[in-house]
Amino acid sequence: MIRELKVSAPGRICLFGEHQDYLNLPVITAAINLRIGIHGKKRNDNLFVFSFPDIQEKDQFEIKYPIPYKKERDYLRSAVNVLQRQGIRIPCGYDCSVHGEIPINSGTSSSSALIVAWIKFLLTISRDKRKEDAIEIARLANQAEVIEFNEPGGMMDHYATSVGGVLFIDFKNHGSVSKLSSNICPFVLGDSLEPKDTKGILERVKGGIFNILKKLSKENSVIDIRNLEFSEVESQMDQFSEDQIQLLRGALKNRNLTLTAYQRFKDSTIDSKTLGEMLSECQTILRNDLKISTPKIDRMIDAGIGAGATGGKINGSGGGGCMFVCAPKNQEKIAAAIENEGGKAHIINIDQGVRLDQVVEEKTKC
Repeated sequence: MIRELKVSAPGRICLFGEHQDYLNLPVITAAINLRIGIHGKKRNDNLFVFSFPDIQEKDQFEIKYPIPYKKERDYLRSAVNVLQRQGIRIPCGYDCSVHGEIPINSGTSSSSALIVAWIKFLLTISRDKRKEDAIEIARLANQAEVIEFNEPGGMMDHYATSVGGVLFIDFKNHGSVSKLSSNICPFVLGDSLEPKDTKGILERVKGGIFNILKKLSKENSVIDIRNLEFSEVESQMDQFSEDQIQLLRGALKNRNLTLTAYQRFKDSTIDSKTLGEMLSECQTILRNDLKISTPKIDRMIDAGIGAGATGGKINGSGGGGCMFVCAPKNQEKIAAAIENEGGKAHIINIDQGVRLDQVVEEKTKC
């Protein structure tokens, strides 16, 4: 029986491919060294008791099936329900303290990191072999966070926080994951402290692109956005508004830039200058075509570049949240410039995925 254990998972940034996963298009993402950790001590009953000192909250529930949900997106309970449906027997309860460094509701995957760490925790105390399988942990976390609550998100965040490093994820093949070189310079992450409008952004961008593709498919055979060139459908664009046309253009430019970046990573030709320039090119697409950036985030990116960064972009679904810049040197100066624009800055590096930080065994049973 495990008497005490600590598990942690990283946040993530999306280098290239924002708003691409739900189109079954590839993304390039990276785990970062801002982490969330769960420290658990075994109880002699069937209660999970949680403290969240960072946000001064508490929670608890009994291990049974099914565990009823008490709030919207009740991830701690949903993870236990998902695992129990898989036939996993959770042996007893634990007192758990949850502490995080990842900005909350800011596009750096704090919720996905929490649920990935929690799945790893539960599999470990249950002695289930899947505790060592990062891909399976990501899949289970996606079930507990997205599928269980019929949410619109994809699996990018779960792969990033579970597997770690820099990843190329191709969503056409049910999430084919390839590790890329993690030997890239530090970044400076800036939290704008503006809350994200994830639901509104997804309704506009995702809904808008899907509507365009649906209309085009009625007039053509099958529209495959993985291979579509704008010139092939340009003659049919008069039925769409300028904003809709920009959404489609942006999605295709975003796709092409992600594939170019992937090739650069594979060829080992992506130095800090090139990476920064490509991040800024991506930001132009996200700001002008998808319109997911904000004036404050634009100013924070410009301030970081003015202080020595080679380029940067918004991070996450948009409408607020975080940005980051590529910072091969002068990270402290760049961080100060971002904070002068009203953000909260973090100097970050690429990190490993979910991990078991401590485990203490005991011989007695619950």
